[in-house]
This record gives sequence, structure tokens and C-alpha cells, in this order.
Amino acid sequence: MAASRKVALVTGAGSGVGRAAALALMKAGYAVVLAGRRKEPLEETAGLGKPGESLAVPTDVTDPASIKALFAKTKEAYGRLDVLFNNAGIGAPPVPIEELPLEKWKAVVDTNLTGPFICVQEAFKIMKDQSPRGGRIINNGSISAHTPRPLSIAYTSTKHAITGLTRSVALDGRAYDIACGQIDIGNAATPMTDRMVQGVLQPDGRSMPEPRMDADHVGSAVAYMASLPLDANVLFMTVMATKMPFVGRG
Repeated sequence: MAASRKVALVTGAGSGVGRAAALALMKAGYAVVLAGRRKEPLEETAGLGKPGESLAVPTDVTDPASIKALFAKTKEAYGRLDVLFNNAGIGAPPVPIEELPLEKWKAVVDTNLTGPFICVQEAFKIMKDQSPRGGRIINNGSISAHTPRPLSIAYTSTKHAITGLTRSVALDGRAYDIACGQIDIGNAATPMTDRMVQGVLQPDGRSMPEPRMDADHVGSAVAYMASLPLDANVLFMTVMATKMPFVGRG
């Protein structure tokens, strides 16, 4: 690896927003560590970028030991970390609040909140001690960090919590030249949003199709946030399908 090469780590890099962000960062010249549960999708992502610009590391973000091994491999391979994109996330079944099994709630919290927190811890350990010091952490918030969809209490609660994580990391990272921002995404065209083409539940009880946008636009936005010098930061950015039913809800 060239000494000038910057290094990024993307969780959930095997598909969707994570893949789009990883490819955009590769295109921008980063060496990208691709993290996700399954090896094959990570290798597919790697194959879509330029050879030698990525490292696939199968990782379970609900397992602290797996996360620690991910960051250890990153440091071993590249010696530093400049950008962490905390992207991996899951939802829970769309059921009434009183019917949501506790284990489903815990699975969402472990994946969407505790996992990113541990990733932040491991990133801090590398970023604060490297030379040049510092780095950038970008958290995937979602429109649900602002406004819930019906029957989404676990996902919405964790995404609201990510906003608190972002603000705390942005504050506590100042002393170590670690910048932190959040990207809130609305209706990117990914496997997670395929159901929107046929129709999804609205607050008034109707089901209606919703417009989507190409996930590559999210990748470009993440790459832009990553491109800033560490004395500048996008604290919050919303990237959404223009005609999705978000502005004007309520």
C-alpha cells in the first residue's frame, strides 16, 4: 500500500448502501475494508472495484470479538484507519408493539446500536494513536432517525439513538481530531426497499408504492463527507428520493 493511500472501513458492505459507499470510496482512491456477515457478497463487492483496493473480512457486528478481530485485521493490513462508515443494520417484523418478541427487539438493538458503538470504540483506539492523528466516523442514521414508519418501533428507536451516538462521538472526538457525521437516507433502491415498489403501509392505514432513488447517490454523498479535511465536518446530511412521503408527514 502506498504511504499516501487512505483507508476506509465499511460495515454491511456486501449489498445495498454499504456496497454503493464502498465502491464510491474505492473510486475516490481509498483502500476499503469490506465487512459483512457473508464472504461471498463481500467478494462480489470487491470484484466490482479495482483490484488491490479492498480487503473482505467476514464480520458479525453483534459479536464484540468479531468486531475486534475486524479492526485488528485492518490495522495489520494497512497500519491505519481514516474513515469508518457504520452502515450495517436490520429491521424487525412489522407487528403491533405489544406483539414484538423481545429477542427481535434485542437483535435490532445489538445490530443497529451496540455494534456501531463497539466499532466506534475500536476506531478511536486506532485513530487517536496513529500518525497523522485522527479520522472520520460516518453513521448511517436513516429517515427513521427523524420520523417513524408504522410498526417500526425497534428500527426507529435505534436510529434515533444513532443520532445521540453521532453527537457524542462528534464532541468527544474533538480532542483527537476525530470528526463524526451522520447520513440519513430515504428510500435508496436496495434489497431492503424492494417492497416499496409494490406498496408499503402508510400512517393512515393505506398501502401505497413509494418512489426510490439509486443507491449510488448515497455512495457519492458518503464519499463527499469522507473527502473533507478534518477541520471541516458534515454533522448531518439527508439524502432522499425527492418524491417520497417524508416532507409533509403529519
